[in-house]
Amino acid sequence: MSHPKITFIGAGSSVFMKNIVGDILQRPALAGATIALMDINPERLEMSAVIANKLVSTLGLPAKVETYSNQRRALEGADFVVVCFQIGGYEPATVTDFEVPKKFGLRHTIADTLGVGGIMRGLRTVPHLWKICEDMLAVCPQAILLQYVNPMAINTWAIAEKFPTIRQVGLCHSVQGTAHELADDLDIPYGEIRYRAAGINHMAFYLSFEHRQADGTYRDLYPDLLAAYREGRAPKPGWNPRCPNKVRYEMLTRLGYFVTESSEHFAEYTPYFIKDGREDLIEKFGIPLDEYPKRCVEQIARWQQTADDYRKADRIEVAASHEYASSIVNSVWTGEPSVIYGNVRNSGLISSLPEGCAVEVPCLVDASGIQPTRIGALPPQLAALMRTNINVQELTVAALMTENRDHIYHAAMLDPHTAAELDLDQIWTLVDDLIAAHGDWLPAWARGAGRRAAA
Repeated sequence: MSHPKITFIGAGSSVFMKNIVGDILQRPALAGATIALMDINPERLEMSAVIANKLVSTLGLPAKVETYSNQRRALEGADFVVVCFQIGGYEPATVTDFEVPKKFGLRHTIADTLGVGGIMRGLRTVPHLWKICEDMLAVCPQAILLQYVNPMAINTWAIAEKFPTIRQVGLCHSVQGTAHELADDLDIPYGEIRYRAAGINHMAFYLSFEHRQADGTYRDLYPDLLAAYREGRAPKPGWNPRCPNKVRYEMLTRLGYFVTESSEHFAEYTPYFIKDGREDLIEKFGIPLDEYPKRCVEQIARWQQTADDYRKADRIEVAASHEYASSIVNSVWTGEPSVIYGNVRNSGLISSLPEGCAVEVPCLVDASGIQPTRIGALPPQLAALMRTNINVQELTVAALMTENRDHIYHAAMLDPHTAAELDLDQIWTLVDDLIAAHGDWLPAWARGAGRRAAA
């Protein structure tokens, strides 16, 4: 019996790698897999190899672990490619994305998906994803790319535009993660919940959210969620004070549907919650400003301790995660069907969103690969809100595809949060400053003299 080769690009993300590899190795059909780890950081790559080998040893499996510093060699003969890197890292890139906008009074929570931070992250990231696609076409053209990198929608869209033959899916844990959260809010076992979600990454909504009854019928849970919020029972006491989830519940009362991504993300995708001089809004909705840099600092501090702990341990405890990667690999490899939520090209899947954009929909996975489900039209208020984000994604992808700097400014100009805070001259100057601060982290066409729409 043959065994799959699963290549990790950005394998130095040790904890994420551990979760995915642990999930994969617990699938009986994948026990003999070859795990190829590739990273440009030798220290982190070596640590990930230690963790992966100890997982194999703990589980007593015939799986093999290989390490590479050369990307194309790591990809040779791969059946699946898992991508999980951050171009530019916390320093200088994330710090730049937060600190430069602050000079203009523009504040953020996460800044990795939309807004000026998401735009710059896309410009940094997509060229490297394209290089992976080039190498895949050369050495593993039939492999499936499992992309875990933000900005997810921009990345997925840009790959589909430039490399339409690459089999790819963008993966996020927000749909299944939020479903677990809501089940917990309502004190209902997750296994009794049925839901259907669709939209764009980080702005998909539960079109239905139901509880299975004893007689086999299903009851709509939206009235319960609304009542819990209006009566002050949700968000529940004891939640992380940085992420109290009030934004999402408030938007539920306005839109009639619950969004799948967290409140700290959603607050900066809309113009309603973060406003200069409106500390009352920050206080009322518990907006966790500068949340992502805080997490980065904490993760960096934890990494060394975690690395030391794993290095000393004889065995590594293996627990299942909520990530979809192992389910996809298992279904494609064995033919055993599963359903996941994936980010894919909109080929008529959501009729009320632009053709060709990246959408997040339920997908059937089996030996034929990843097969998205057609949703049709979304409730109009949801589609309209999504299109405000899609505008930014579209122009960022257009900038990348045409190498036209003008579209970087256009993307920032149309971002809901940026446009709510800054005037046009400020937006143009902010983009100039971000490009200058990024330097060589951006492609040459983006930082060159080039044309500018305001010149």
